[in-house]
Amino acid sequence: MELRHLRHFVSLAEERNFTRAAAKEFIVQSGLSSSIRALENELGAPLFVRGTRPVRLTAEGEALLPAAHRALDAVDVAHRVVQEAHGALTGTLRIGSLRSDGHTLPFTSWLADFSREHPGIDIRVEQFAALRTLAMVASGELDCALTSVVPDHAIGLEVVPLISEPIVLACAPDDPLGSFASVTLDQLDGRRFVDPHPEWAIRVLIDETFRQAGLTRRIVAEADEWAMVLDLVAEGIGIAMVPSGLKFGRHQPPRESLKLVPITGIRLERRIDFVLPRGQTASPAARQFLDHVNGRL
Repeated sequence: MELRHLRHFVSLAEERNFTRAAAKEFIVQSGLSSSIRALENELGAPLFVRGTRPVRLTAEGEALLPAAHRALDAVDVAHRVVQEAHGALTGTLRIGSLRSDGHTLPFTSWLADFSREHPGIDIRVEQFAALRTLAMVASGELDCALTSVVPDHAIGLEVVPLISEPIVLACAPDDPLGSFASVTLDQLDGRRFVDPHPEWAIRVLIDETFRQAGLTRRIVAEADEWAMVLDLVAEGIGIAMVPSGLKFGRHQPPRESLKLVPITGIRLERRIDFVLPRGQTASPAARQFLDHVNGRL
């Protein structure tokens, strides 16, 4: 069984589209089709249901997919071990990240310096909500991540805290809460809120905080980026709870069109952590990048 056939099979299974899978593998579509047919002939079973859009796996294909992933991962590990023994770091670092405008850490500078120090490493950055990012690190789809950890979703992961920052209230300039020096959680009971995506770590924290306090809020809008959250708050749609380290100046409207009010009576912080698999399951590149980050904090 040829490894390239397995790679082509996994790419098609993930992309569910011959054109995208062929582009991902840098081959023509007919070459991908021939590779899949060769694998099916060798295994004596169809792996994909023909004529469906998106492409669907057969029962045999579903059974093969986990084993194909393990085989390809084992080959990658073998390559990394040899290269590490040879003294050079090569391969791909697949790293998850918060959106670059959602925190004040110099993430892109870290990546640039790491790339210069290890030119044999290709870097692939993926940006997802915290819960999905943690699941992808745990499953091996990502080597490591810079994210806000939700404790219940950190099983099997090594978590290295980087920074923490207070969560504050953001409201429009004409909102009565904007005139207060600080507010308590009770004063936010029943208010209209603009929230980030439910899978963001800060959203999980806020939801749980209100639940434990026995308070309610009406979520009138959700957005998948901080810029949109801040825009809606500035327009007076609702209030929001945001990390104080957010780069407000990079958003429109600017910080001056928002009121930021400290929240007292409860400690609410958004953490940013470095996450990677525990022990030997972590890739050498992920370990090396962690050392790189620690050396710059």
